[in-house]
Amino acid sequence: MREFGYRRVHDVPGAVALLGADPDARCLGGGTNLVDLMKAGVERPGLLIDVRALPLDRIEATDDGGLRIGATVTNSDLAAHPEVRRRYPALAQAVLAGASGQLRNMATVGGNLLQRTRCGYFTDPARPCNKRIPGSGCPALEGEHHNHAILGASEHCVAVHPSDMGVALAAFDAVVSYETVDGPGELPLAEFYRPVGDTPHLETALPPGALITGVTLPPAPVAAHSRYRKVRERASYAFAIGSIAAALDVRDGVIRDVRLAFGAVASRPWRAREAERVLTGGPASAEAFAAAADAELAAAEALPHNGYKVTLMRNLVIAMLSELAEPTEPAELNGGTAR
Repeated sequence: MREFGYRRVHDVPGAVALLGADPDARCLGGGTNLVDLMKAGVERPGLLIDVRALPLDRIEATDDGGLRIGATVTNSDLAAHPEVRRRYPALAQAVLAGASGQLRNMATVGGNLLQRTRCGYFTDPARPCNKRIPGSGCPALEGEHHNHAILGASEHCVAVHPSDMGVALAAFDAVVSYETVDGPGELPLAEFYRPVGDTPHLETALPPGALITGVTLPPAPVAAHSRYRKVRERASYAFAIGSIAAALDVRDGVIRDVRLAFGAVASRPWRAREAERVLTGGPASAEAFAAAADAELAAAEALPHNGYKVTLMRNLVIAMLSELAEPTEPAELNGGTAR
């Protein structure tokens, strides 16, 4: 591990000033990913800026009916927040599926967005990896790739993004706020992660020296009727081999609104916009759900050992939307008042 400096900051301007002055600086939240990568020699920051004391640990309602989530909110607090559970249940479910309680107590929202792939070639400094060393190659193309990307990849990288939380945020059009020495900025999550292309080492569109300050979820009535499902290779906590965040609004048998995002299939949380387009205004039937899944997955480019993900994601779409399309039970009454 490279020798590094350590600074604890208590205000956003102080953190931004340190980040802007040192290109080798990294923010330390819970450290649940960064510290592991430092131990392995993958990340080699010259300075760690401890941001846990920043006043960014609140979840607040916005004036238009959405939610703003501070960057240092822990995953545990996010999943337990009553407004998150009520308005965006798929987000709470995604966070709970993502890691053990001990890790959720440490991990932060900002850190979750910036976590890096768990591809074994990336995390092993003895192996070539275009994401770690540009131009060195992508051995996963011919090697171990059963859990690698089927959508949006390139010949330069087929790694997948590991976040569960990010999948739900993608489904609900989250916007990432950040601060730099030049002032504040925002990035829709759909633009936050860069396409792989021939520069897989450039993972986000954040400007240099940017500090993530929060995530805003716009109002989305459909999100109240949402779910998250994660498929993994063992029952205990593990990274997904496929996941889905889905929300559905059906009235008189017609789909009025639908949100779909996939996880563990691309270098970023994958918003299934083609499937949404096919479904909107049509019938809420298993046949329609299958057609929408096929339309989205038509762009899939499977490798020899990960083609199963195409079938897996198709089945997840059909199963999740079919469950969400079922009539809901009437609200339980207590003394004549719905509760």
